[in-house]
Amino acid sequence: MSGSSSLSHPDPNHSNQGAPGLRLWDGWVAKLEDGFNALAGLSILFLILLAVVQVIGRAVFNNPIPGFIDFVEQAMALFAFLGIAYTQRLGGHIRMELVLSGLKGRPLWFAETLATLLVLVLIAALINGSFDHFLRSWTLGDSTIDIGLPTWPSKLVVPIALSLLWLRLAIQLMGYARLLVSPAKSPIAVPLIESVKDHAQHEIEDALGEDANEISNQNKEANQ
Repeated sequence: MSGSSSLSHPDPNHSNQGAPGLRLWDGWVAKLEDGFNALAGLSILFLILLAVVQVIGRAVFNNPIPGFIDFVEQAMALFAFLGIAYTQRLGGHIRMELVLSGLKGRPLWFAETLATLLVLVLIAALINGSFDHFLRSWTLGDSTIDIGLPTWPSKLVVPIALSLLWLRLAIQLMGYARLLVSPAKSPIAVPLIESVKDHAQHEIEDALGEDANEISNQNKEANQ
């Protein structure tokens, strides 16, 4: 992973130029990703509240929640996998950029296209394996040890989340292939490597919102 670059979604203003079909699919899948990511966040909130009740119940009333560990184990699949496609869309997954950060134009898009294609094949294999794992749990009636929660719902989450990731990768593959054919076109539906300065600026904007623009304008005026 390169220490001088990071990943971000391209400027939405560039997405208004060309490839309407790609932009349409990108928007539809993005809505699903946002919903899945929200569910992942809610599952974390649920576990936090459950842990608070567990601690208070055990320490104050000597009455812990039955099957607390079972609930935690089953909820882990939600926050571990539901946000994986959302993170891929934003380019947030850790990856090796030492070589990619030095490439530009068609060589860069070729490398991105090849890497995305390989990951697509890998994710397809994982979808098949995780779905077989779900079917085995469904057929055998597998359950947790403590209170007997069925395990198939959490195991079904994995192939569903990976399928959404596969769709995101397919969209990105088309986006990279489009740039490979015509490098001069504006990037659509693909994450971009950005400089440390740009990455820091985007993190400030995410943290401060509109206040970040005011700070940026003040700095420009001070430099002038």
